[in-house]
Amino acid sequence: MIPHITNDNVSPDVVSSASGTSVKRQTVHAFDFDGTLTSKDTFIELIRFAKGEKELWLALLRHVHLLVAMKLGLYDNGKAKEAVFSYCFKGMTEEAFDDMCRRFASANRRLLRSSGIAMVGRLQAEWNTRVLVVTASLDKWVAPFFNDMPGVTVLGTGIEVKDGVLTGRFSTNNCHGEEKVRRILRLLPDRRTYNLVAYGDSGGDRAMLDFANEGYYRPFRKKDNR
Repeated sequence: MIPHITNDNVSPDVVSSASGTSVKRQTVHAFDFDGTLTSKDTFIELIRFAKGEKELWLALLRHVHLLVAMKLGLYDNGKAKEAVFSYCFKGMTEEAFDDMCRRFASANRRLLRSSGIAMVGRLQAEWNTRVLVVTASLDKWVAPFFNDMPGVTVLGTGIEVKDGVLTGRFSTNNCHGEEKVRRILRLLPDRRTYNLVAYGDSGGDRAMLDFANEGYYRPFRKKDNR
C-alpha cells in the first residue's frame, strides 16, 4: 500500500457554482519531481551531463561549506543551490542552456521512476483532472521530461536571463517547502473548486502534503525498487 496522509478537511466532490448549479470538483494531482518521480537528484545529474565528472566534483568541493551548512539547517537551501548553479552556468546563453536541457531530458529517461511516470501519463489524460509537477529544480530542465504530456504543468524555480544570457541568479524563490503551496495557490487560487492529491519524498514536500486533501509519501519506491 502507498503510504498516505489524509487531510480531515476533505471537501465534497460536488460544489455549487455561482449560478446555483452543481459542478463536480476538479481533482488536481501535484507531484514533486526529484526523488519522487526520479531516482536521483537531477541538478547533480545535469551538472555531470553538461560539465563532466571532474567539473561536478570541483563545483561541489568549492561550495562544500554552503552545502554542509544547508544540510545542518544553517543556510538557505535556495541560496546554496543558486551559488552552485551560478558557478556552473553563469554566462551561458539562454538558447544554449535550453538546448542542453532538452538533450539532458532526452538522454536521461532512465532517471524516471517507471511507475510514477506511468501514473502521471495516465492522470494527465483523464477528464476533470489536472496534473502539476511542483519542484525545487529549475523548470527549464524539468519541463522537457514532459514534452510528450501536454496535460502536465511544471511549477519550478526560475532562472534570471538578461539580454539572452544567464545571470546565474534565480528569478523566483526556490520552489521548496511553503513555496510549493504558494505556487499552487498562485495558479489555482480558489481552493474550494478542487481536491488536491500530493506526492512527495522529503521534508521539502511536507507543506504541500499537509495542504493536500490526500498526501502520499515516497509512493513509487517499492514499486521500482530504487
